[in-house]
Amino acid sequence: MAHESAVANAGPDWAVMVSNVTKRFDERTVLGELNLNIAAGEFVVLLGRSGSGKSTLLRLLGSLDDDVSGTIRVPRRRAIVFQDARMMPWLTVLSNVTLGHPQTADVRRRALSTLTEVGLEKHAHAWPRTLSGGEAQRAALARAMAREPQLLLLDEPFGALDALTRIRMHTLLRDVYMRHRPAVLLVTHDVDEAIVLADRIVVLTEGSISFNENVNIQKPRHRADRMFLALRRRLLFELGVNEEQ
Repeated sequence: MAHESAVANAGPDWAVMVSNVTKRFDERTVLGELNLNIAAGEFVVLLGRSGSGKSTLLRLLGSLDDDVSGTIRVPRRRAIVFQDARMMPWLTVLSNVTLGHPQTADVRRRALSTLTEVGLEKHAHAWPRTLSGGEAQRAALARAMAREPQLLLLDEPFGALDALTRIRMHTLLRDVYMRHRPAVLLVTHDVDEAIVLADRIVVLTEGSISFNENVNIQKPRHRADRMFLALRRRLLFELGVNEEQ
């Protein structure tokens, strides 16, 4: 496979360019000749049933897997947030955020700034075991943003949180995104979450894109809005769910 670390300079300012990418596990094709571009600063949400290839694509963009055919171009500065916050329990929250960086005063200042952005500045010297689930995910987001990513990859980061905490995290993520404007690819099973956050929604069905549209609903988006509900019905139908049954 050709896996390039810099986006081509010619043409539109794309952060991600996926061209004719095919991924197989033994005899099973998980992604089939997939093509997908993400513009710099664009927030794309990827929906699909379990096994449709969502997390596989995200792992490829994060260089966690490279055994594929096709071409993937991504920016050098990338960060990933998973469903599990993956904090090192023997390090403080601040040390978790600076993990992998040179331990300089500038790095610590940037880490403290990102912790402040997510409301965890008072927990900088706390141990991860003292954090709630929502606080741990906020710390994971701060760790990602401390890398100043051009591409932020989110693999169901709110899947283990309760409904109220998820709503708060949606607001927080939207605010952090608006301040920094990286390109974002968020993988989720939650249709409402996709509509609330996305500039564009992509649906994967058996390794191919079956839906790819901009979300033309004014922000902030409300779940009772007529356009919100209409798009929700379309997406659920695309995912094989008929609420009227």
